[in-house]
Formats: sequence, structure tokens, C-alpha cells
Amino acid sequence: DERRDCGGRILAPGFIDVQINGGFGVDFSQATEDVGSGVALVARRILSHGVTSFCPTLVTSPPEVYHKVVPQIPVKSGGPHGAGVLGLHLEGPFISREKRGAHPEAHLRSFEANAFQDLLATYGTLDNVRIVTLAPELGRSHEVIQELTARGICVSLGHSVADLRAAEDAVWSGAAFITHLFNAMLPFHHRDPGIVGLLTSDRLPMGRCIFYGMIADGTHTNPAALRIAHRAHPQGLVLVTDAIPALGLGNGRHTLGQQEVEVDGLTAYVAGTKTLSGSIAPMDVCVRHFLQATGCSVELALEAASLHPAQLLGLEKSKGTLDFGADADFVVLDDSLHVQATYISGELVWQAEAARQ
Repeated sequence: DERRDCGGRILAPGFIDVQINGGFGVDFSQATEDVGSGVALVARRILSHGVTSFCPTLVTSPPEVYHKVVPQIPVKSGGPHGAGVLGLHLEGPFISREKRGAHPEAHLRSFEANAFQDLLATYGTLDNVRIVTLAPELGRSHEVIQELTARGICVSLGHSVADLRAAEDAVWSGAAFITHLFNAMLPFHHRDPGIVGLLTSDRLPMGRCIFYGMIADGTHTNPAALRIAHRAHPQGLVLVTDAIPALGLGNGRHTLGQQEVEVDGLTAYVAGTKTLSGSIAPMDVCVRHFLQATGCSVELALEAASLHPAQLLGLEKSKGTLDFGADADFVVLDDSLHVQATYISGELVWQAEAARQ
């Protein structure tokens, strides 16, 4: 056994990001010849933000991009080389045109007569896939949700104009997650709260916890909306970055899949529009903003970035916990929740300069 003195700092489970589109100039939705090296670069760079596992996310793309990219991003354990890859998050193309956000309209799809086979033909393979975001109001979506769930793939509801009843029906079919709550869905209305209503619905399967992603970057979600969601359903809240390739690069023009994106300060837009296009805030920044905005306990803020995403993916025995026998992925933080060191499988994989003194 090895004993380490953390100097009175906070020890927390490693952060898990289930929605990250790229970063540091790498775009997971670009079909390059060497996708793996780009994923490896992001995996290495996010260690400094306390992320020990992640789901590389592809936005709506043409089939040839999925066919080329998906097989090149295998599930991979983390280590000194970088954060572990838990599987892909495919966000689209089976989403609503009205709520497509930064997704390119030309590549959106609906389900054809052989719905699940259509999805398979679009993606090419479901190997390496962990999460699929779709709009539950699309025809035949329920058979697709059932097929995906039967294969152990998490179905998330998002980029959708679904009413509450359609969202509840999707949960009964197996959907377990909501992609970036409030963003790219019908706004809350008291007579039909839409997908947002799942947080307090009494028509869900007994004992089922619906999880929901929140982008706590200070731009995508007003602090009051963060507080409403958190107070309504704290145990389902999952912090996601929804980070884009411009993460870590600063102002200017960058890509997000088939679209061009413009970064201005802390905000990213589809170039030439005012449509938000993902985030440029890393996970530790989201944790700190979430803590400040909600006034929740430090423990709850940390669980939203660790335990809850692990529970969503059925990994809570090995990830998102400091329990004996778990994977020993953890992060050392100071009292203001700045990352001092990151460990994967008990091995130090990143350390802040100040912590080395």
C-alpha cells in the first residue's frame, strides 16, 4: 500500500464528461486520416481539468463521416497518456429541424420504414457507441429507443420539440438522459412543460431516475434556471461541458463538424448568426460556476461531475466514487475547487506547477 499526504486538500472522484465535441483544435466530427491522435490529444489535455473519463461526441454529420470516424475511436482505459474513453456520444442526426441549434440542417434525418436498420446504415456500426441523442417525437423513435437500450446504449432526448407525454413515453421505452436541459427544446410552459417536465413527472417507471445534462458555463443557462433544475431534481443533474474544438484556443473562427464557428470572449456562435454552438468552458470551470450559481454543497457540485454521470452509464461501482475496489480515478482540489492533481487507477497523471513545489 502507498500513503500520500494531500495537504488538507479535497479528494474527489475524477470528473466524467459525457458530452464533449473536441477541444484544443481537435474536432471529433471531422473525418481525418488519423482520428485517434486527435482523441489522444484531447484526452491528455483534459487531465489538467480533472477529467479522467469522457465520451467523445459527434454532432450531426453525413453517413460517410460516421463510417470513417466511429470505428477509429475505441473504448480505452485512461492512464498517463490521457483520460479514458467510455464510448461515443452520437448527438444527431435524428433530431428536430426546428431545434437543431448548431447542427447542419442538410444532414438531419428522420427514421424510415425500417427505423433501426436506417440508424445502423447511417452510423455504420454501434461498436464503441455509448450514448445516442435523438428527438422522441420522430416517427418510429420508440422502436429505435428499445433496440438501442437492449444493446446497452444510453438513449438521450434532445434537440426536440417533444411535449411531455412524448418524452414520458420515450422514458418508458428506455430513454434515460436529457441532452443539455433547456437548450434546443421547447421552453417550459405551465400547461405542457415539454421535456423539462420529466424532472418532476409522476408518470415515469417506478424507481427510475431520469438524468439530465446541464452546461454550467455561465452562457448556456441562466443561474436562475440552473437553480430551478437543481432544486427540482438534484440527484439527476449531470454537468457536461459540450466543449467544442475551440476549447483552449481563444477568439477567432473554428470548426464544429460541418459548420464554421466564431468564438467571441466566452461565447461560441455558428459563424454569421447568434446561434450558440457549444461551450468553451472546461469541466472544472463548470463545476465552480455550478457551485456558485446554485449555492449547493461542494459535495453535490462534485457529484454532478462524477457520481451522476457514472450512474447514468451504469458505472457507479467503478467510477464516480472513492469506495474501496473502485478504479481509483480521482482529483485533488484546493478549497476553491481548482485542480491540483489528477490520478487514474491510483497513478498520478497530471499535477499543477504549484503542487510540485
